[in-house]
Amino acid sequence: MSKAIIECVPNFSEGRDPQVLKQITEQIKNVEGVRLLDVDPGKATHRTVVTFVGEPAQVVEAAFQAIKKASELIDMRQHSGEHPRMGATDVCPLIPISGITMEETAKWAHILGERVGKELNIPIYMYEAAATKEERRNLATIRAGEYEGFADKIKDPNWTPDYGPSEFNVTAGATVIGARDFLVAYNVNLNTTSVRRANSVAFDIREKGRIKRTGNPVTGDIVRDENGEAVRVPGTCKSVKAIGWFIEEYGLAQISMNLTNITDTTLHEAFEACRNSANSRGLRVTGSELVGLVPKQVMLDAGRYFLEQQQRSVGVAEEEIIRIAIKSLGLDELSPFDPKKKIIEYVIEGEDQKLVQMDLRSFANETASESPAPGGGSIAAYVGALGASLNAMVANLSAHKRGWDDRWDQFSALAEKGQYFKDALLAKVDEDTDAFNKIMDAIRMPKNTDEEKQKRKQGLHAATCNAIDVPLSVMQLCVDAYDFAEEIANIGNPASISDVGVGVACLDTAVYGAYLNVKINCAGFSDSAFVEASMEKAATLMDLSTTKRTTILAIVEGKI
Repeated sequence: MSKAIIECVPNFSEGRDPQVLKQITEQIKNVEGVRLLDVDPGKATHRTVVTFVGEPAQVVEAAFQAIKKASELIDMRQHSGEHPRMGATDVCPLIPISGITMEETAKWAHILGERVGKELNIPIYMYEAAATKEERRNLATIRAGEYEGFADKIKDPNWTPDYGPSEFNVTAGATVIGARDFLVAYNVNLNTTSVRRANSVAFDIREKGRIKRTGNPVTGDIVRDENGEAVRVPGTCKSVKAIGWFIEEYGLAQISMNLTNITDTTLHEAFEACRNSANSRGLRVTGSELVGLVPKQVMLDAGRYFLEQQQRSVGVAEEEIIRIAIKSLGLDELSPFDPKKKIIEYVIEGEDQKLVQMDLRSFANETASESPAPGGGSIAAYVGALGASLNAMVANLSAHKRGWDDRWDQFSALAEKGQYFKDALLAKVDEDTDAFNKIMDAIRMPKNTDEEKQKRKQGLHAATCNAIDVPLSVMQLCVDAYDFAEEIANIGNPASISDVGVGVACLDTAVYGAYLNVKINCAGFSDSAFVEASMEKAATLMDLSTTKRTTILAIVEGKI
């Protein structure tokens, strides 16, 4: 149910002039809905890495504007630096964070690449998941020869750009755009000061492992293949780069890792691999450290893993799952770990003042104020969320019931369903208020010219359709949640059966409340076909709600 969020990490060939960087990053800041997270300039490399996030269309717009400004301000004929580079904007990867697949992200990369090539006359090469040819997946392969060699390289038919002109842009150079996985910089702490011992753990777990030797693994002769190349013993973790080092500030050694593909090796898998290796060498992992930001899903996966190791229900609130991850990974050993500052989605959400972020009293006060929103639609969604929450509670209590230990995973799966419905309905609390605000925005649109009148009419139509669809989706979610509630009523902890009944009553109230909002928003709407279809669906959902509510409450009454 989460909205699509992607990250963009363009590398600009300028690391020494803060005024140039400011002009580039201002282009990013000026795009509504985009959050600039980090600007990391390097004087020696003469290169700056910029990080920003947002929804795909907004991120692509911000990336285009930044690339455009960089092409205006950076002259590659005057550029030199230690880092390989081929353009004013050297590389611009898009990274899926949540609510979007890698394949979908790659399509957005192509939209960006095509626009940059066409409008800015910059040769564009697509790499990683957006590559058009297998030999172009690797950035280093595309960039070989760098800026100085590209005037000749681009003439080779094998290096015709994916987008843009087949002639080198002497001032802006060429740019590589693509889609890749999120890279996590992660350090694991050891109870030692020995870099050599930390390196031993790093060599055990990193993908490329260590050089194979005869006899003594440190001083023995190197084993070589028929070509004379050193044979390597691979490590346990795919897509992981690692090395051991000593951090004087902390007075301990760490395994410093880059997880270059968190699908291949997750955060908790890397942690466990380090822990197993350290234990086998008489060492102990004491905690860990995340460098930079991390997607929420990474933390949720870790928290669920550690809960499952304890045979405890994973159907708890995401805040609790993340708290378990922090404690289990020891992320707060060296310094406080604030999820609101370290998890990308929370950083973005922190800018928005949402109804669901209020405490109970503030939400009630806001509802009781003279403002028309939040209104009945938001309250209906919230009541539905409470109904789902109660049934999730019963599932969790059942998972931990004495004597039912062998059924914990069955109830854990049911509790997860309850959390899904709870979160989905909570999202509708703000969506319903947003839908009302969009109608008001459309009403306030200017209508002086025929063009403005047409635009206002279209805006009002779209906003009204949305205002009908949101409560309809609340009805659908609540009706779907009945099936989960019925299962809990039948097999859940009988001591909590009354809570199931209250939860079902909440779902019923939410369905009827949302139905009233569908009905009033349809009243007077000129799109008769849309109104007819919406009211027909609402009536069907009302009938289903009545039937399901009656069935489940009969079960509840029979067990009390």
